[in-house]
Amino acid sequence: MYKSSQDEEPDVLGELVRREPIFHRPELGTTRADFERMMAPDFWEIGASGRRYDRAYVLDELDRRYAVPSQEYWETSDFDCRRLAENIYLLTYVLVQEGGRRSRRATIWRRLESDWQILFHQGTLIEKAE
Repeated sequence: MYKSSQDEEPDVLGELVRREPIFHRPELGTTRADFERMMAPDFWEIGASGRRYDRAYVLDELDRRYAVPSQEYWETSDFDCRRLAENIYLLTYVLVQEGGRRSRRATIWRRLESDWQILFHQGTLIEKAE
């Protein structure tokens, strides 16, 4: 299900949905240079573990990940998009990974003249219902 809190810009939701989960869309790039272009210079992330990761750490991890091609399973749902400021958007969604690990994800995106850039990302694990 896709919904946008900003009815005046429904195309933004569609554009951002096609970019998530971040760093797992080979059609958008798989090289360090591609990822550097996608990320703001001051990008940072909070992983599902609660740890804070800076841009350099994430880039190093992406280098390792893409050194050996793999077929990972990712399912996304419950997208929502909110405009935070001019050309700044918060996209939230649920991600289910192989093995059933579920997390809520939040990415703050900046619209540039010709592309999009990631400012911040966070993943929070969703506990299984009892």
